[in-house]
Amino acid sequence: MAEWLLWGDVDAATLPKVSLHDHLDGGLRPATVLELATEAGIDLEADDPDSLGAWFRDRADSGSLVEYLTTFDVTTAVMQTAPQLERVAREFVLDLADDGVLYGEVRWAPEQHLARGLTLDGAVEAVQRGLEAGVEEVRRTGGSIRVGQLVTAMRHADRGLEIAELAVRHRDRGVVGFDIAGAEAGFPPSRHRVAFDYLAEHQLPATVHAGEADGLDSIRSALLDGRALRLGHGVRIAEDLVLERGAGDRSFVTVGRLARWVRDRRIPLELSPSSNLQTGAIAAWGDELEDHPFDLLYQLGFTVTVNTDNRLMSGTTLSRELALLTEAFDYDLDDLLTFQLNAAEAAFLPLEAREELADRISSGFEAIE
Repeated sequence: MAEWLLWGDVDAATLPKVSLHDHLDGGLRPATVLELATEAGIDLEADDPDSLGAWFRDRADSGSLVEYLTTFDVTTAVMQTAPQLERVAREFVLDLADDGVLYGEVRWAPEQHLARGLTLDGAVEAVQRGLEAGVEEVRRTGGSIRVGQLVTAMRHADRGLEIAELAVRHRDRGVVGFDIAGAEAGFPPSRHRVAFDYLAEHQLPATVHAGEADGLDSIRSALLDGRALRLGHGVRIAEDLVLERGAGDRSFVTVGRLARWVRDRRIPLELSPSSNLQTGAIAAWGDELEDHPFDLLYQLGFTVTVNTDNRLMSGTTLSRELALLTEAFDYDLDDLLTFQLNAAEAAFLPLEAREELADRISSGFEAIE
């Protein structure tokens, strides 16, 4: 595992972390993709793990969410049986734990994994077996990690209510929340209003992909129609900020009404810096990490969290994302602690579990200091 050093001597992997936005079908190991594809008779564009990992990163570096999403045709193709799902989920947990993650939410769309006979419930159960196997393996080696499933509906499909009902059925068997994902522009959360109504009736929390490939109207719909407790990415809330130059070097930021609501209500933003660059989500501000509005949002008091989105497609880890942000914005350990405590507060866990998680994070950071 590559080390991502902070300030020359602190390995970011030693920091306790929370992962809120991490897709199961975007977190496979390249070697696993190769092995499962060979077993299934699927041809790939590369025949060794390093080359395949580079292929995923190159294809994802398109500047377009729609093009970025085409890489998932490969990963979902090798996640169509219960053994495949179990293996991918188990390895997913092991890789999170190896990166210092104490709590992770694993989002994925069961409706994309039915091509070889699995039912929706069977798919969720297979993933849960894999997650539990990974947690147990971490425990046996002296570690500790907790994970939960975020069951996701594809926003361009018409199965939102069916998937919401699936999530509620499994809420006491590993599922902690609901999401919608996929091509954002043209497919607003309002299309799935009946699903979100059902979730609200059954008190299952939702996070909604919004403000990545579409703007403020998408975010507004996520909050109104989706009753989102978190925004998946949400980076384009920065479109509701107006930067005005004053006298000398002074500048002022006018915060729009929607942005004020998100900030003042402490609605967490699941920001994914590397992914946001790849998909063009921050194109309005630039094409380098230093152009990302992450720091502006942080300085203005938004509840920012750091995420990977898809570790395979971005060739990243949470440690790498923290190291990149530290280099870009000169953050210190207190800043990184804030990001993790924000994520712990935003986790779809009971209050007592969130408080315990925050205590473990704080203790872990104190030990490093």
